[in-house]
Amino acid sequence: MSDTLVPVRDADLLDLDALRGWLAEAAPVLVPAGTTVSARQFPAGFSNLTYLLSLHGGEGDRAMVLRRPPRGVSGGIAHDMVREHGIIAALHPLGVPVPRPVACCSDASVLGAPFYLMEYVRGVILRGAPPATLTEPAEQLPARMSAISRTFVDTLAKLHRVPVDRAPLSALGKGDGYVQRQVQGWTKRWQASRTSPVPAMDGVATWLAAHCPPEGDSVLVHNDFKLDNLVFDAGLQRVEAILDWEMATIGDPLMDLGTSLAYWVETGDAPVFRSLGLGISALPGAWTRADIVREYGKVSGRDVSDAPFYLTFGLFKVAVIAQQIFARYEQGLTNDVRFSRLGEVVAALAETAERERRG
Repeated sequence: MSDTLVPVRDADLLDLDALRGWLAEAAPVLVPAGTTVSARQFPAGFSNLTYLLSLHGGEGDRAMVLRRPPRGVSGGIAHDMVREHGIIAALHPLGVPVPRPVACCSDASVLGAPFYLMEYVRGVILRGAPPATLTEPAEQLPARMSAISRTFVDTLAKLHRVPVDRAPLSALGKGDGYVQRQVQGWTKRWQASRTSPVPAMDGVATWLAAHCPPEGDSVLVHNDFKLDNLVFDAGLQRVEAILDWEMATIGDPLMDLGTSLAYWVETGDAPVFRSLGLGISALPGAWTRADIVREYGKVSGRDVSDAPFYLTFGLFKVAVIAQQIFARYEQGLTNDVRFSRLGEVVAALAETAERERRG
């Protein structure tokens, strides 16, 4: 996974001595005697913490990725590392582009929370400043962005065709009522995490509850499918890996599409949206959200006429995610300065959702 790396922010959340001791017992082939372990952090994520581990010694140098929850969270699937590890372990043999799982630790005494390890997938993550391979030469940028847009939609549609009728994937779902449960669940999360009044959020929540469309089919949904959760090959022509499976479940594919649309920044969107690092989707040649809806309907064969509902839900959901992180920042549970502006992001997302639901 190609992304900017920084020194580990909170050393107490990644005790390398404790990690090395656990690895020596759990995966002795990876950590023979004399192996040293160093770490750097992927800084761009907004939820769980992700580190690149470098192992030196034995038969050579190796690299792995470690995922663990942040400080100040408890319960819920979004930070359940054992569950996320199980999902990618189930998907990898099916040929779904996910990193190969390496090991999982459910014992919170090692690092203070469960964690898991996976392979380090080398490639390009389209986040923040666009890479030169995308923008040079400039005259090819529109064609490249159009191709990336198509790959984005095709990858999502293929994901929704993964067979889920057998364990362990079949156990992820809860049957009918997915849309209503999602609206109710994210409304409760909003009410529990808000730090100041945002009337538009309350209005959108009420509207969503009153306008849930009929249930669609049940498929594997990623629930956080966005451009910077994809690792592209160096030529930006195919997806090498889909990352961040913590919220994956079985549900309505159009709810998944709605979340993806909410993260897809367009040229006319509020400037604060760029602070999420997703402005690449607004470059010349990139598809609009309407283009994505139309193409997804075409390649999936699904009726997308209720797309405004799903986009409104997606915007509301992303706003709640931002608010949950902002609340932790306000409580002093994280000192990541990026989170200081998330209150503005919540307000902008709420206003956009309000416009969408009004048509």
